Amino acid sequence: MFASLKSIGAYVPSRTLTNSDLEKIVDTSDEWIKQRTGIQNRYIADDDESTSDLAYKAAVAAIERSGIKRDRIDAIICATITPDFFCMPSTACVVADKLGIKNSTAFDISAACSGFVYALSIAKAFIESGMKKNVLIIGAEKLSAIVDYTDRTTCVLFGDGAGAAVISTCEDRNRSILDIHTSSDGAYQDFLITPGGGVQNPCSIDVIEKKMHYLKMKGNETFKLAVNTLTKDVREILKKNSLTSEDIDFFIPHQANFRIIDAVGKKLKFPQEKIVLTVSKYGNTSAASIPMAINDWYENGKLKEGDLMLLDTFGGGLTWGSALVHFNQS
Repeated sequence: MFASLKSIGAYVPSRTLTNSDLEKIVDTSDEWIKQRTGIQNRYIADDDESTSDLAYKAAVAAIERSGIKRDRIDAIICATITPDFFCMPSTACVVADKLGIKNSTAFDISAACSGFVYALSIAKAFIESGMKKNVLIIGAEKLSAIVDYTDRTTCVLFGDGAGAAVISTCEDRNRSILDIHTSSDGAYQDFLITPGGGVQNPCSIDVIEKKMHYLKMKGNETFKLAVNTLTKDVREILKKNSLTSEDIDFFIPHQANFRIIDAVGKKLKFPQEKIVLTVSKYGNTSAASIPMAINDWYENGKLKEGDLMLLDTFGGGLTWGSALVHFNQS
């Protein structure tokens, strides 16, 4: 018995934040943002729109496309660093309630931008062990809630959105999730961090005044480490599975920065037509990035039954991962 990616869905809020809009907020320019990141636009949730709202709408699309009834979903995993509530309840439990799904396993994971690939690995293990048959995995973020819009080094990068997939049983390995690799190194934890709000720096007036509840990033250090780590990880998973870049139909990296994607793509010798790019449309949506990119390719008619995707991601923790995934909608 194998696990397969049966469907994909995504959702973005209606409100956009363009580079021109950001020029009016911080000392930056459209030209600088595009040259440094490749981002032109990002979507921002309304104040009364929560992460679970974004996740729910993406989940509805994924479940409907799977053809599976909601009561057959026996696990829900939500990857997010912007949960509706601190500690509890999990965003996955809130989404389950909105979907009307009762008595299913539901929990969140926190692996930042690597969250969707981490969730995919858990779903694969659940299914191949026989514990579950249909797992809904979601990457959802309302990053606008933890971004400091006076910090031009971070506020130009991030947007809101959600992506979801249904992972189900499959008997054909050539239609399955072939392999997943996930890893981490906490020695670099300060490269991407939200220092305030946890038990080390509990919520207080001082934490708020120092803006410690906002996302902080060491951009240059993260860039260099990301390129080397992502390249190494892809080479390892391809070698392990006796594959080359020529065997991959689509390379779908985490959509953080065009320069990172371009550098990794060149090192791995992927032709432009195989590299999925959505960073200019959505910015960095953390755990939602990869499923949103897959959904874009699907809705544009480019992703076909049986296509082999190589997913590659890197995020705070530091965490990273890669996955070889067939699209199996049948």
